[in-house]
Amino acid sequence: MPKAGHYVQSEPGGLRVDESMILSKAELIATLQQEVRILLHLAGKVETSMLGYRPTPKQRSMLELLQYMAIMGPTQLTVIEHGVFDRPTLSATWTPAEAEAAKMSFDRAIAAIGQQSDEYARRLGAWTDADFRKEVDMFGRKSSRGLLVVTLVLNGHAAYRTQLFLYLKACGREELSTMNLWAGADMPAKA
Repeated sequence: MPKAGHYVQSEPGGLRVDESMILSKAELIATLQQEVRILLHLAGKVETSMLGYRPTPKQRSMLELLQYMAIMGPTQLTVIEHGVFDRPTLSATWTPAEAEAAKMSFDRAIAAIGQQSDEYARRLGAWTDADFRKEVDMFGRKSSRGLLVVTLVLNGHAAYRTQLFLYLKACGREELSTMNLWAGADMPAKA
């Protein structure tokens, strides 16, 4: 699990954290489940006519973004669990996941995202403290698996839900506010 205090150098170019806890396992799982809930709330604001929207020709469309979100967290978690960050291993993990995601309809992508809450609880719930603290080498930088769950999976959810929120705003969903983005709820009606 991520630790409190200060970062310490584990090796040149690598960081790990000290031994006092910032998040419990239950808090990390609950936070990831909250991210899934917010993402589903925002996805509920997508209209069929918006699925092809892309800000620029080389960016993902709204549908492609949701397809990616259907696999991002679980696939990152698989890579972290394997602990090998080299091109062949990454390709062997990501290529089939991306191919499966590309076939997903909007409804299927949303269903896959919805399953992530239980998946995070099941997979991370089985990890021991030693599993979270296990050091892995990611492109020459040593890090704990727990820290990678936060930096790659949790932060990935926050980043991509923000991208979805901005896509929705660009498609005319002007009623969406900070409440939708951070709480996963509509702004209460003014009295």
